Amino acid sequence: MPAFFLALIATFLAAAGGRDQRLVAALSAKLGANSGLLATGWIAATATASLAAAAGAGIALLLPPAGKTMFVAIALLLAAGELAWPIQRKNPQEPTRSLAAALFVIASLQVGDGARFLIVALAAATGAPVLAALGGALGGGAALTLGWALGGELVTRFPLRLVRLAIAALLLAAAVWAGLVARGLV
Repeated sequence: MPAFFLALIATFLAAAGGRDQRLVAALSAKLGANSGLLATGWIAATATASLAAAAGAGIALLLPPAGKTMFVAIALLLAAGELAWPIQRKNPQEPTRSLAAALFVIASLQVGDGARFLIVALAAATGAPVLAALGGALGGGAALTLGWALGGELVTRFPLRLVRLAIAALLLAAAVWAGLVARGLV
């Protein structure tokens, strides 16, 4: 069960104010908060979390136990860096209103992000890829649901930059701790 809860929390936090969440918020503001867009976001979150967990299961076969912990530390460090990096993405001016196009774009934004890399690392470290996939899908879907529900208010109502920096600091501290554990210093 740790894999489920760690992936759930890590994915939700790492996706806070991310490109995928902002895109869903922008589409929700332009197209209205319809259930098709929400379902599309959940499909993308589930698919990318499943792919990440499958990759983690394959990587788990290659790493020794200390290497798995160091892999988690590296994933936390990269997720912290992504959160600290400012996002300068323009919202779509004229969306196509195609849910298939939205699914492709949301999934493409998620495939290489820090949240999915954390799912890879947690699946590898815990040896429970199914639970990591379920937790990651729920965390990613919840983050997209928040963007969908808030729409245009996501960016204007909340200090996303400060939130992302605070989460980055937490992930950085967790990365340092995991790295020290992997090296046997703690």
